[in-house]
Formats: sequence, structure tokens, C-alpha cells
Amino acid sequence: MLLVSSCLLGFDCKYNGENNENEEALKLFENIQVIPICPESLAQLPIPRPPAEIQEGDGNDVLDGQAKVIDKHGRDLTSDFIEGAYQALQQAKMNGVNLALLKARSPSCGSCQIYSGNFDGKLKEGDGITAALFKRNGIKVYTEEETGQLLNKI
Repeated sequence: MLLVSSCLLGFDCKYNGENNENEEALKLFENIQVIPICPESLAQLPIPRPPAEIQEGDGNDVLDGQAKVIDKHGRDLTSDFIEGAYQALQQAKMNGVNLALLKARSPSCGSCQIYSGNFDGKLKEGDGITAALFKRNGIKVYTEEETGQLLNKI
């Protein structure tokens, strides 16, 4: 069983009301059972909404209380993103999942790289909040850019 970011499966849950449908992610349905998740939807953030980025750190720093998630209008969404991450973790634990395919660069799901926090399109090293929480709990995280590597693990 595998957790997959809902937006990669074609669900219109992206901040702008669209999706990030990914053919390779959809093909996973053919081979294994997948559980769609969207931490931001689990936190009941509205769709659409202004984009949000992690400022002054990454998801680990947010979980440790040292960074915040701020939307483009300056609204602090830190507690919402943390809530969504913990709800996603609960889904993983309830289903015995130890692998996840998450959306690259997302402030929730990004793994190894996320947006800079300045809304300038630049990237920085680090994990999104859900990805960081998953990793802390022994769940291996891949992005849609690593689907080939993931398929070798299944």
C-alpha cells in the first residue's frame, strides 16, 4: 500500500484549484493499492487559496517551532499545515503504510527541495512539513520526479 498526493492523481486540490496529474502516479493504481492524501485538504484549507511557503527554514523547523508557513498575503497558516501533516500521518499509520509518493517542492509534501519562502520561484534545500513528519516516523518519501526509483521498491 502506498500514500500518494491527491493532486498527482488528478484531484483538484492544489492551492489554485487545479491538480498536478502525473501519468506515472496514475499507473501505480494498476499495480498496488494507493491511498490519496492531501494534507492541506485534511486541514480544511479552502480551495482555491493564496499560495503559501515556509519561511525561515523547512518542514523540520516548522515541526520544531522554529519556522512558519505564510501565505502570499502574510497570513500565518503554520497550525493548519501542521494539523494536515499529523492527519496524513494518522492515515498512514492506520493503513500500515511505509512508502509515500508526494508532490515535489510543496510546503506540505516536498522532499529535499521546497520553495524559498520569498514567493520568487526559487528553491532551497529542505522538506515540506508532511514529508518531514513522515520521515521522522519511518515512512520513506519519494516525489513524482522519483517514481522510477519508487517502482523498484514496490
